[in-house]
Amino acid sequence: MARIALRRHRRTKIIATLGPASANPEMIEKLFRSGADVFRLNFSHGSHEVHAATLAAIRAVEAKLGRPVGVLADVQGPKLRVGKFGGGRVTLTNGSSFTLDLNPTPGDARRVQLPHPEIINAARIGTTLLLDDGKLRLRVTRVRENDHLETEVINGGALSDRKGVNVPDVPLPIPALTEKDRADLDFILPLGIEYIGLSFVQRAEDVAEAQAIAAGRALIMVKMEKPQAVENMDAILALADCVMVARGDLGVELPTEEVPLVQKRIVRAARALGKPVVVATQMLESMITAPTPTRAEASDVATAVFDGADCVMLSAETAAGQFPQESVEMMNRIVARVEQDSGWRSLTDAARPLPERNSASAIAAAARQVAHTIGAQAIVTFSQTGSTTLRVARERPDCPILGLTMTQAAARRMACVWGVHPLVVEEIHSMTEMAKRATRAALAEGFAKLGDEVVVTAGLPFGTPGTTNALRVAAVR
Repeated sequence: MARIALRRHRRTKIIATLGPASANPEMIEKLFRSGADVFRLNFSHGSHEVHAATLAAIRAVEAKLGRPVGVLADVQGPKLRVGKFGGGRVTLTNGSSFTLDLNPTPGDARRVQLPHPEIINAARIGTTLLLDDGKLRLRVTRVRENDHLETEVINGGALSDRKGVNVPDVPLPIPALTEKDRADLDFILPLGIEYIGLSFVQRAEDVAEAQAIAAGRALIMVKMEKPQAVENMDAILALADCVMVARGDLGVELPTEEVPLVQKRIVRAARALGKPVVVATQMLESMITAPTPTRAEASDVATAVFDGADCVMLSAETAAGQFPQESVEMMNRIVARVEQDSGWRSLTDAARPLPERNSASAIAAAARQVAHTIGAQAIVTFSQTGSTTLRVARERPDCPILGLTMTQAAARRMACVWGVHPLVVEEIHSMTEMAKRATRAALAEGFAKLGDEVVVTAGLPFGTPGTTNALRVAAVR
């Protein structure tokens, strides 16, 4: 079917998680038309058959609308949990003793199974254990024969079966990819996705392992949700393709007041490297059950946009909420309004990192400057892999970026990149043809009108990945 005219009037992208409330072709199309650029499949829930059907529905909508759509497969990672209780639930009181051991016998108010010997072996006296998303806090008082921990309840409360455990104080010798994750990736990668969400990363080796499994079939999006990941951020980001500030578990394991600062630090580091960065978790949380967000939530989304994030993400709001389409529409409105503010542009320009000391980065920086000087309506990039487009997006230009590529896979990977309108075109063989194709695309996609100028950048010779060495101004005729 012919491509429809669908241009986003904002630069920051939107990721929407699909689930029971939205994983059908009709709602997927509504969400995309309302502003979703990338769809997230959460492998913490759902069977392979369900995810395959959802992916097929996404691709059907993509084919119908003629627009590249990115897909993020978010694997569960090593989720740590306590065992079960005899009555399904107990109450722990402040100051009481509580034991965590390897015994699978159902627990009570004095003990419960902790089926993770790695935690028991790594814990020391004074180590903090957080249960049920941080609602309960325990302090280790004794480590016994490497088979159980004795703890004191610091913050008590109700605790039920299989609640999560966080250990913020010590690195755990647990790989980021579990056997379940490997099976999930073996299933989904051959079907064709753009990004893998790598959960509970602690060290650069976790990223290297995922890169080896992906083998270029998908980009690795590391989820920064452990204090150890923040400590090792430079090494992790060097190997990652993109990054997510996953504030759920990050907010459990770090002091609450630290999370906004860490968010800004991660966004700055990713921007400096020119790697897409996503801010996620509880952005419009109240819209799970309400048709409008709180003022604080609107401000939270705005802050991520002001910080310079490439994407903002919706989780349960679209996956299981009562108002999935309204959530996307609201996020779209907030982002678009922030980007109309003069203060947003001032902050964006002030935070622009210096160009890297290579010709490709210099050309990208020059493209932004030339476009600004002449008032170009768009910067048009030609790229086989998307590297040229990423370099231009790093510059955060005033005008939109029209990302032209010869492959559907590369166009889909641009879906989460700031300011980029991806488009698949036929192969190009000369600079003259490049300029003509660029101006026609800008006109057809509604970015320019007759007589306007666009800035065109690409790598020569055409079809050679990793080169960005050509810059041209072309008039739309």
